[in-house]
Amino acid sequence: MANLRSLTKHFICACQLLLLLQAKVFCSQYKVGDLDAWGIPTSANPQVYAKWSKNHSFKLGDSLLFLYPPSQDSVIQVTEQSYNSCNLKDPILCMNNGNSLFNITKPGEYFFTSGEPGHCEKKQKLYIAVLSGNGSAALAPSYGPSALPDTASSPSYTTVFGNIPQPPSSSPSLGFPLFVTAVFALATWGIINAMI
Repeated sequence: MANLRSLTKHFICACQLLLLLQAKVFCSQYKVGDLDAWGIPTSANPQVYAKWSKNHSFKLGDSLLFLYPPSQDSVIQVTEQSYNSCNLKDPILCMNNGNSLFNITKPGEYFFTSGEPGHCEKKQKLYIAVLSGNGSAALAPSYGPSALPDTASSPSYTTVFGNIPQPPSSSPSLGFPLFVTAVFALATWGIINAMI
């Protein structure tokens, strides 16, 4: 009988582990601008990065993928003041390998520009705001994405790159699946303890 109880405990633990593993991960990897490469915007779409960031809601755990030829460009994270003045000196972070991944680990405002002289002035720069833990969005400055007019011609790109599928734009929280799993776990342990 003790062997059956032990086997039952192991089976139930394995089932619980499978339930937890099936919970969706709501982090996404975004290819910046949904373009083939991070580069100087074209004259036909000079606000490509501002429009792109306006049409996405970034959250903790997401990441930004900047793709570019490493011999021709780079990406730097800068302060708000450096972003506004296109000052490339003293960046917060410099990435220059052509396949640069920036992981969002805390809420706030993030400012990026090309590390190549003259590119920032040609609007090769990106501003994003990341939601705080309480769900409130950081305020966009007047020069950021909120300064752009809403137009019907501004498409919302839903393409996300990586092996994790993108959740819908209004993602459900993880609260419900975790709550159900917790209730199931408590009930299971109650049954196991009653059997022992």
